[in-house]
Amino acid sequence: MTDSEPRSAVSGRISAPATSRPSPADLLAGGDTEDEVGKVAGTEDSTPLKFHVALSPDAYLQLDDVVSTRREIPGRGTVVTSGVVTEVVARHEGAAFGSDVFLIADGILPATVQEIAEVTTTRVDPECYVPPRPGEVAIRAAGMARDAALYFDRMDARVPAGIGRDGEPIYLNLEFLDGTRGAHVSISGISGVATKTSFALFLLHSLFTSGALGARAVNAKALIFSVKGEDLLFVDQPNARLDGQLSAAYAQLGLPAQPFASAGFYAPPLPGDTTGRPHVTGRTSGVTAFWWTLHEFCERELLPYVFADVEDEKNQYTIVVHQVTSQLSREAQAAGNDGAVTIDGTILRTWRELVDSICDKVTDDATRADWAGPAIGLGTVNAFVRRLRSSQRPLGPLLRGDLTTDTDRPAAHSIDTSQQQVTVVDLHNLPERAQRFVVGVVLAAETDRKEQAGPGGLLFTMIDELNKYAPRDGSSPIKDVLLDIAERGRSLGIILIGAQQTASEVERRIVSNSSIKIVGRLDPAEASRPEYGFLPTSQRQRATLARPGTMFVSQPEIPVPLAVEFPFPAWATRLSEVADPTFSTSAPAAGQPTGSAARPDPFSRLPRPDSDPWPGDTDDGAIDEPPY
Repeated sequence: MTDSEPRSAVSGRISAPATSRPSPADLLAGGDTEDEVGKVAGTEDSTPLKFHVALSPDAYLQLDDVVSTRREIPGRGTVVTSGVVTEVVARHEGAAFGSDVFLIADGILPATVQEIAEVTTTRVDPECYVPPRPGEVAIRAAGMARDAALYFDRMDARVPAGIGRDGEPIYLNLEFLDGTRGAHVSISGISGVATKTSFALFLLHSLFTSGALGARAVNAKALIFSVKGEDLLFVDQPNARLDGQLSAAYAQLGLPAQPFASAGFYAPPLPGDTTGRPHVTGRTSGVTAFWWTLHEFCERELLPYVFADVEDEKNQYTIVVHQVTSQLSREAQAAGNDGAVTIDGTILRTWRELVDSICDKVTDDATRADWAGPAIGLGTVNAFVRRLRSSQRPLGPLLRGDLTTDTDRPAAHSIDTSQQQVTVVDLHNLPERAQRFVVGVVLAAETDRKEQAGPGGLLFTMIDELNKYAPRDGSSPIKDVLLDIAERGRSLGIILIGAQQTASEVERRIVSNSSIKIVGRLDPAEASRPEYGFLPTSQRQRATLARPGTMFVSQPEIPVPLAVEFPFPAWATRLSEVADPTFSTSAPAAGQPTGSAARPDPFSRLPRPDSDPWPGDTDDGAIDEPPY
């Protein structure tokens, strides 16, 4: 960003009106940043959408460089065609056979080495779509000319997304993130290599600290579902690996190298524990246990989320599910302040007891018609019973009537996104069925809350392994909630950031409604799927080779996806990266229950081999996703 660029370095917003912006032709005519790299080639067809540049002997172009050329049109003036390099080839001109390379190297056969770059057009200004003429000068665009070629000059609010291949920042248009003109982000890539979670967190950090949101940042929240160990329970702690070089990388993007300043953490209760301690090991303070009381379960009609598998919707017993749900909302009455319920005079305090009661009601001849439906066969009822009983073990710790709640804070066990900017819900200790239940119930509650409160604030919802909750085929209550968010969430202020290994296995409407599409390292077979049709051929091949920390970012305004690299997290991604050595034994936050005591390492006194590359690393459960 140059000093003459009409932007605010703090807010990222354009301070000058659009009519005062210089045109790309004016930027090129200045000559201060003009770096001639060659001329438009005449051996290849040149079109308004794609042209080729023959490079000068002392010049080079790499993939993702930004190139501009101009042409004088009678009556229209100077037309500037800009684009991104999508392929570069080098050849011997004058060689006829493969073995000629040896003769040329020995000086026996005359030939010339020629490099030609393929440039895919990103912008034509003014919009007079004529092909660049062979022989016209091609320059490497830099500074404001580069911003014009990539439409950065037209972004009223821009969010740093990383560093481009030319070493300069790449931005996203906030209007396609906050719901103004579009919303939702889809991130795809191989697990453990594509750094999807790391990039999603970096994007949230950029949104909250770049100033692009302006005054709306106060009411902007993030809800993160963590399924990969406890690596997201430390995002409020500085990273011990933070050094001057990393700080400089953040400074280049206009971002502070610091952790998330306002974060809250939730985890399920410890199984078998009646005090409501959170089930965590690495972080022993500042984590709140969450669960739903049996009364809340019945009153809020949460039973359909117990049957959240996609295949459940294909079975007839879903009729029984909805009938039982209605009966529970009518018949279950609160019993005391611990969340227990009473049905027909019987007090039920555990999920197992409630399941037994429901099974008795739907199988008893006297009550079957009311609880299961008047025309439901016994085979359908038995199918419902089998599926319901299989939920006792995974959902037992989450559905409770045996934990005394604080009368001053009756919802202290509920997940609350209003008290902090970032809310992390740790699910990694839960079975898959319980994870689906939590995601479905929480998202449905947040959607209802936003509908009642109106679109005054923004809620960025980050879900990993999206294909597990919204698969391509079938239907389920969770999938319905996610589809609702994808199709009308931006009008409510709910923005979905979905990460998945394979976009081809995610519901098409969710992927197609994502304005921002991001791809990391891909499996070769996955890269050939039509869901990645927005990637040029060269970028599909590169995606199979991309190193961790490299992402290909596609946004509506720029026809060609841009390759970016983002810096290593400034926040701790596991306990061993926490800078404060007393962090795990610090006092709990006010109103927060503590987790289980830190367990001593039984192998700490064994000799450590000299070849151990991480002598200070004692973490054995978190997933590390370093971008480099």
